[in-house]
Amino acid sequence: MVAETAKVRVDSEFAPLRSVVVSQSEFRAPANAAILGHSMPVEDSAVEILEAVWGKDFGEVYPEKQKAWEAERDELAAVLTRHGVEVLRPRLFNDTEKEAAGDTGYANFFVRDPWFTVGEHVIEGVLQFPHRRMEVLPSRQLLLDRVVPSSARYVALPQPEASPLGHPGGGPFLEGGDVLVLGKEIFVGCSGMATNELGYRWLAKYLEPFGFTVTEVTLPEHVLHLDCAISLIRDGLMISCPARLPAGLPAALRDWEQIEVSEDEAAAMATNGLSIDPSTYLTDPEFERVGKELEGRGITVEYIDFSVSRLFGGAFRCTTQPLLRAD
Repeated sequence: MVAETAKVRVDSEFAPLRSVVVSQSEFRAPANAAILGHSMPVEDSAVEILEAVWGKDFGEVYPEKQKAWEAERDELAAVLTRHGVEVLRPRLFNDTEKEAAGDTGYANFFVRDPWFTVGEHVIEGVLQFPHRRMEVLPSRQLLLDRVVPSSARYVALPQPEASPLGHPGGGPFLEGGDVLVLGKEIFVGCSGMATNELGYRWLAKYLEPFGFTVTEVTLPEHVLHLDCAISLIRDGLMISCPARLPAGLPAALRDWEQIEVSEDEAAAMATNGLSIDPSTYLTDPEFERVGKELEGRGITVEYIDFSVSRLFGGAFRCTTQPLLRAD
């Protein structure tokens, strides 16, 4: 029998979490905004802070915020461990990688996006923002150690063509924050800022022979990922932001009970909590209103202050990537 920690599988967004990777907290901003091509999605309160770090390491400019950022991730790891979840961490970037990044900058702060797990498939994606293109590298040895010996498939998207800075090219682009798993139903968000049409079509072509149905979910241009609009809590219950779903919910989710959040709440990451299992959910105390709604439906809610992580446009789901989520 294969040891549980050797298994690699994700059955849904809320199946019991058994093994998970928790992000590091590394960020060097591009030398200037033009390199990005379009605005980086951050909280309004973070604009002034991030304006001070172009071409610089965040921790060098804001050492106290860096310590708080690392402490947030350490506290998350501790809470998950307390719930019996195996916690793994990517390594930090090495000097060679940092030097290679040059003016583009680098990020090693949201492990959800550079690779993701669907059923027994681990997929390396391709990220649009140039400073995030190398973000998979700190996880690569971990994937080789844990995924290759398992029965899971391990594949990667085709690399995009070379293009001038500020112009990402045609892709394909596919990011884990856009991919939600519900058994054999897979939902893929497309705003064009992260995952694009070609990335969605690649995933559908790859997964459909294995019995998956892959559904595209349209997002407004300013919304980075699908998990910034939807959170699946348990079978039949979700958090959603209708303002971020211009075409409405996918058919498979339309009968679900919804706890609705506003555009402002969603922009602050109200939908980016993390289910530990169908009855336990992690979120930020900023979203106590949502937490009380969940508690009223029998969900135990744990709170961790994630205010620094949220400055970068992500929270609990962005900070984690499951290797095993299964009953």
